[in-house]
Amino acid sequence: MTLGQLSAFVLVARLGSVTGAARALGVSEPAVSQALSALRHHHGDRLVVRTAQGMTLTPAGRRLLPIASRMVELGADAEAAVRSAGGAPEPLRLALTSTLAEFVAGPLLEAFGSRCGDTVEVSSGLATAEQMAALVSHHLADAALGPALPDPELESVPVFRCSLVVVGPAGARHVRDPSAWPWLVGPSGAEAGSDVTRLLRALRVPDERVQVFSNEAASWSAASDGGGVSIAVEHLVAPLVRRRELTVLPTPATPMPLCWHITTPARQRCSAAAASLRYFLGTPAAMQVMRRPGNGVPPSRFRPPVHVTIWS
Repeated sequence: MTLGQLSAFVLVARLGSVTGAARALGVSEPAVSQALSALRHHHGDRLVVRTAQGMTLTPAGRRLLPIASRMVELGADAEAAVRSAGGAPEPLRLALTSTLAEFVAGPLLEAFGSRCGDTVEVSSGLATAEQMAALVSHHLADAALGPALPDPELESVPVFRCSLVVVGPAGARHVRDPSAWPWLVGPSGAEAGSDVTRLLRALRVPDERVQVFSNEAASWSAASDGGGVSIAVEHLVAPLVRRRELTVLPTPATPMPLCWHITTPARQRCSAAAASLRYFLGTPAAMQVMRRPGNGVPPSRFRPPVHVTIWS
């Protein structure tokens, strides 16, 4: 029995699927299935079974879950303690939404790293809100940057307020009937409970009218070419609006206010690096970076960054 097997079991139990656990861990689905199989063999019990309602714990699985959760947390604490004793930089594993990873994380973490020097080693990975809660609560990530996470074991602190708008090609006037347009959205448009999904539901856009792109800049580019309308964080898309490559279109549900939060374990369980990031995000320097993460480039020249998920 290994910590990797226990991590896979805990995340499958928390997220309700092998697919969700694999994405959260940054590994393949077969890897998660193999880890579960080995743990089942070790304990002589199926632990978690697939039902019509999703993945369900067996009686033995229900007893194992709180113990496995604690073991995973202790494993992460042990790794951090050994690194600290050896003089290595303190790790800061940050879970991010796709929007923040694409536009804000690079300059924001660079600014944070310049303040910390060699004392903190930052790495980041993409996660949905549901995955974020599981990763942070089990110390598989030290902090999450994105929506507020309603988990009593976690603390979500608001750090930046902004709004979502609908954008279309230059010269477009308004969205008369939202259900009649092709909607071109980034990865968050495929995530249940994301801000983009909430806006699409508020506008009563049917699923068949939604096309999901690999990143938001690609969806904006398609919209600017006349392929449909897209959804964007207002201040992030502002450079393209100023260059008249896109136009903000009024709708009954926009602008839709939203707020970015930094989520960590409760303060007594929060790592020093995560606490430092939380403090930094309240500074004017961090606010400036989040407000204007870059000067922007035309969609045709945009090259999305590569993000590596490190909690495997």
